[in-house]
Amino acid sequence: LSSHYSSRLPLLSVIIGVLRRIDVIRIATRSHPSKKPGVRHTMLSRVFTRAACSTRPLAGSRNPAGPLRAVAGAATSRRGMSLETVVNPAHELGEDQRTFQQVAQEFARNEMADNMAKWDAEEIFPEETLRKAAALGFGGIYTGPEFGGSGMSRLDASVVFEALAAGCVSTTTYLSIHNMCAWMIDTWGTTEQRAKWVPDLTSCAKFGSYCLTEPGAGSDAASLATTARRDGDDYVLNGSKAFISGGGRSEVYIVMVRTGGAGPKGISCLVVEKGTPGLSFGKKEKKLGWNCQPTRAVNFDDCRVPVSNRLGEEGLGFNIAMRSLNGGRVNIASASLGAAQAALTLTRDHLNVRKQFGKPLAANQYLQFKFAEMATDVHASRLLVRAAARALDQDLPTAPQHCAMAKYFVTEKCFNVCNDALQMHGGYGYLYDYKIQQYVRDLRVHLILEGTNEVMRSIIGRDITAPQ
Repeated sequence: LSSHYSSRLPLLSVIIGVLRRIDVIRIATRSHPSKKPGVRHTMLSRVFTRAACSTRPLAGSRNPAGPLRAVAGAATSRRGMSLETVVNPAHELGEDQRTFQQVAQEFARNEMADNMAKWDAEEIFPEETLRKAAALGFGGIYTGPEFGGSGMSRLDASVVFEALAAGCVSTTTYLSIHNMCAWMIDTWGTTEQRAKWVPDLTSCAKFGSYCLTEPGAGSDAASLATTARRDGDDYVLNGSKAFISGGGRSEVYIVMVRTGGAGPKGISCLVVEKGTPGLSFGKKEKKLGWNCQPTRAVNFDDCRVPVSNRLGEEGLGFNIAMRSLNGGRVNIASASLGAAQAALTLTRDHLNVRKQFGKPLAANQYLQFKFAEMATDVHASRLLVRAAARALDQDLPTAPQHCAMAKYFVTEKCFNVCNDALQMHGGYGYLYDYKIQQYVRDLRVHLILEGTNEVMRSIIGRDITAPQ
């Protein structure tokens, strides 16, 4: 990646053009408050340096329905209010967050958007693109800096995942799962465990997978049946995990297993490495969407794993799993939001180009009303998902409920936005040549994974209806 960018050293005017609304000198020199002084400043320096070294124009993809536009510079309406001004991804962000966002947006345009359809059609896992993203700090966004993480906040991560998803939802969501795995080891691992696995994960030298769901334990995760029997200094694993993103490709598997009795307190968390005897994988699943990340069953047949691979104490696994999923829900909602924002832009362009009955579709009052509803849903979704991310950052006791609210509301609204966008494209929206259909296919599973939206409603409702 370094040689890729060093061949295109920028002029100062290009740097200013890329980050034209950022006071670069002030950002680069000021200190920023964080739990570890200098962490976010270091991350900012990394992403700024790499972003500034790309002279590729801020152009959209080659999608025939119209380009993905930068936040500034979009076509304006009669009253001077563009879609990107009213439904602004940079709404209420700080200066350094806008920088992270613009770096991620540029990466999505330059490295992902033009490849999205090919990766989907040919089911390509874009390893090198993920490693380029990791070189910008996106392999361990909210993992601590000691072993290579970027030490950013959950809000920062939400902004980054939203921006990347416009380029490719499937790649972004895998990256979000990979980030969760790195964070889990960094949070609950010993110093030795962190040193062993975190650097390779944050650099994407190795890939990670999260293994909770089983053929007979989906929404009722506490009933999981994969066992880990203690035998001296090892656990002997037997059982199977289902629908595992990265299954068969990843080198590091974070696995929830039953080491004790029934219920959540009998669950522990183990790290299982690819190549361990007794570890095998099912066939690659054929899916409606998320086609550039492989999905397989992960099987354990007398799979012997050292006790030293356990994260945290015995019986802590379910707590680890649920706390991790809170952040995962915000990440998935953020990816949905990025796709919906991109769908709005593509649809706005289509409505202004496509003519029926002698007028652009944009002049049709019904479509104006419908588009207004879609734009409002996207803006409301952004406010909700960022509120949930802030709740995680502040470690609020209501964070699980806020994350559940964001997950169900944002994934449903944003899927509907993409589906309505396809309808507005008419027959063109149904063609593989147009990105809208891929956003629809990729977003559909967001209503199911990381806890179904029905379970999200249960998490919210059971607490707020309890007697006071």
